[in-house]
Formats: sequence, C-alpha cells, structure tokens
Amino acid sequence: MSLINVQNLTFAYDGSDKNVFENVSFQLDTNWKLGLTGRNGRGKTTFLRLLAGEYSYRGTIASSVAFTYFPFPVRNADQPVCDVLSDICPQAQEWEIIREFSRLQLTADALYRPFNTLSGGEQTKALLAGLFLNDGNFLLIDEPTDHLDLTARKTVAQYLKSKKSYILVSHDRTFLDGCVDHILSINRANIEVQSGNFSSWLQNFERRQAFESAQNDKLEKEIAKLRETAKRTAAWADKTEQSKFGKADSGLKQDRGYVGHKAAKMMQRAKVTQARQTRAAEQKSALLKNVETTDALKLQPLAYRAERLLSFSQTVIYYDNRPVCKPVTFELTRGSRIALDGTNGCGKSSILKLVARQNISHAGTFTLSSGVIVSYVPQTQENVRGTVSAFAAEHGVNETLLRAILHKTGLNESDCEQDLSAFSRGQKKKLFLAKSLCEQAHLYLWDEPLDFLDVFARMQIEKLLLQFCPTMLFVEHDEAFRNAVATQTVVMQRADSD
Repeated sequence: MSLINVQNLTFAYDGSDKNVFENVSFQLDTNWKLGLTGRNGRGKTTFLRLLAGEYSYRGTIASSVAFTYFPFPVRNADQPVCDVLSDICPQAQEWEIIREFSRLQLTADALYRPFNTLSGGEQTKALLAGLFLNDGNFLLIDEPTDHLDLTARKTVAQYLKSKKSYILVSHDRTFLDGCVDHILSINRANIEVQSGNFSSWLQNFERRQAFESAQNDKLEKEIAKLRETAKRTAAWADKTEQSKFGKADSGLKQDRGYVGHKAAKMMQRAKVTQARQTRAAEQKSALLKNVETTDALKLQPLAYRAERLLSFSQTVIYYDNRPVCKPVTFELTRGSRIALDGTNGCGKSSILKLVARQNISHAGTFTLSSGVIVSYVPQTQENVRGTVSAFAAEHGVNETLLRAILHKTGLNESDCEQDLSAFSRGQKKKLFLAKSLCEQAHLYLWDEPLDFLDVFARMQIEKLLLQFCPTMLFVEHDEAFRNAVATQTVVMQRADSD
C-alpha cells in the first residue's frame, strides 16, 4: 500500500488574500479510484495541480508515485495520433495502443489520423489510452466528460473502472458512480474521505445534514427556554435580595440571613441555567458547518395557445452539402420536455439552432408554429465580453433580475463587476442560463446547460424545471439530470452509422 500524505497544506494564489486551502491534512491510498467532488471554486483543479507540482505551497505533500495531469497538453496537434502518443507513452507497443483503443471504442485507423481531425471525445479517449500506458504514473483526471456524449461517457466510465487507481474530478453523478470506489469531498469547513461511490456519499451527507438540522432546531428551542428560565430566576433572586430590607406582609421584619441564603440559591440556579445555555450554544455552533444551500430559482414560462409548438418530418441536417444525420421525425407539444440523444456530430445542436431561427441547411419538413417565443442557451459562450449591464441591454432583459439570478447561482457582486471575458466557463454558462430565466417564452432551447456546473448547481436547475414545467427541447449528456427532467427522448443517428 502506498499513501499520498497531505499535512498542513496551505495555498493561496498570488495576489489573493484568501486561502484556497488552510492547514488541511488527510491521507489517500494510491490503490483507490478516487472521485474528487465539491462546489465550483473550492479548489478541486487547484489540488490536482498542487499534486502535479505546478504551484508552490506551505505544508507537505508526500508520495512515492509520480503524478500526471489530464488533460495532457499536445504540443503539435497537426501530427498523427501515433506521434502524439509516442511523446506520452514512448515504451508502449502499437498492439498495446490498439488494445486500449478497442476498449475505448476507437478504431485502429485513428492512430494514423492527424490529432486535430479527431472529435473532442475521440481526443479525450486517445489521450487517456496513452496516459494509462505510461507505467508508473498516477493519473489526475480533470473533467474528462467534456465533449463526451452519453454513450461515450458510459464507455469511458467502464474503461476507468477497469484501471487500478486514479483521482477523478467530475460533476456527472452517474459517471462518478460508474468508476470510483472512494470520494474526497472538499466541503465548506473541512475535507473528508469516504469509502463508496458518489451516490452513497451524497446519501450520507444529506442524512448527516438532516440530523444536524434537527439537532440545531432542538438546541434553538432549548436555548430559548433556558434563556427565559435564566431571566426569570435572576429576576426572582433580585426581588428576594431586595426584600431583605423590607417587611413581610405580616408586618414583621424579614430574616435577612434566611432571605439572603434563598436569594443566593436562586442566583446559583440562574448561573447553572446560564452554563447550560452556553453549552447548548457551543453544541449548536458545531452543527451545519458543511451545509450546502442553493437558493430556489424561478421561471415564468408562457402558455402557448395550441397543443403543438413544432414538428419535424423526415428532417436531415446538412454540413457542407453532406448529410450528417438520418431523417428525424417528431413533434413537441405543450408541457413536454424532449431530450435529444445521439453520438457527437449527429446534428443535435443544429436542430436547436434551426428551431432558434438560425440559418441551418436542412432537407425535409420543419414547422415552428406561429407566434412561438423562444429562449435559447447555446452550447458555447466563448466570445462573450463587456459588462453585465451591457449584456442585459443587448439581450433585452431586466438587469436587476439578471443580477439577482446570478447571485442565486453563486456569483457575487464583485464577480458581476468584472468583464465577461474574464468569466470562467461555468460563470459564462450561468450567465446565459440566467438570461434564459429572465425571459418569458413558450419554448426553452438549452444546449448542454450543465457544462462546468457543480452537482449542487445541477440539482438546483433540476428542481426549477420540475417545479415550473416549461416546454423544452434540450441536449444534455448528464444521465441523472436527463432521467429526472425529460418527458421524452428523441434519438438521432449519424448519417454514416449502420
């Protein structure tokens, strides 16, 4: 057994007055398939990069294994895949690479194609195959599900499960469940390690929070009761003490010794009550330090006058005069939430763009009912820049409402004051989701809305959609989300598929 021993780790980025980690200590076993989870901004990627030796820090990280970080930088993406892999795993034989490709459902001919001609999912698979063939290195895998469709995610999860060990960052609950046996959770107040998959960790976390919440409510009531008792007892003691210098109702003088003794007992009782109140307050302060809260979001969908909002009949999407999908036929009715499924490159995003009234080359029949108001969240938001105020004005949404929704999704005021080009990919996704939530529409078109969002943000959006039940057409590869939200799934196939 080999351990990764972290002791008193403290780290902050240059120029920041806030530590990402402060005096944290824990141990990890290099035989584990470890899932690393936590809210956006908690330091998951930072921790992987600290292990990889990319940043200076205080404290110690001791390990007998060498670390390799994924995604691995490719210096020349124009060269064939075999040359890229020769830099990563120079000792690997061609048959070994082909074996790994087969396990990842990559064809052998991909070895001889230029790396930059592979799809994003194919590049992910090729790099993972090469990195696992590099004997002696312990992999730090950061968000490998980017660019992977649902089928590819299942393939990669099965592939990872067959490997000995690694640390994996992912926000896809089903993906994590399929390939990890331990969870390292970066919480609000601490870091904890637990045996099991993500679902068992979440179940235990929620059970613990529910227990602590019940204890918190009980202690609050007890503290209020003790506070009232202490106040009443102290008042009785003061009144009794003052009566030493007066007369009883009979007209006789009070026995000062007796009255003083009685007052002292009452004061002692008040002190005991105060001590109990202090202990209860201390117990209460130890609770709910790791509670994860998300504010409830709201949506105001419009009700369309007719039952059917759109229909496709034998529709084929074209790129460069070539069909990319087999004919698609379906209709979307009021209140339905249809998920588009299919491998990468089968035209799912193009279907959404077509409905969003963009100029997409196609054959067959597509009909969007008259007067349908559409709200669209695109898959990528790379070119966004400027201020939140300018963004709100450009898209015709209420800036105050936009900022309020952004705050509920975890962006603070200082985040909203920076240029949008400096936003992280997750923040950009939240910006466009917030814009869509500001818009009253008959139909919501969301293209991979969960990209770069943490698990709790994903569940926040799930609750929103299940509460307000908008009519939707969406693409999302997070299986747990899709199973919870979609009322129907339409499977698209590539034109070149069998």
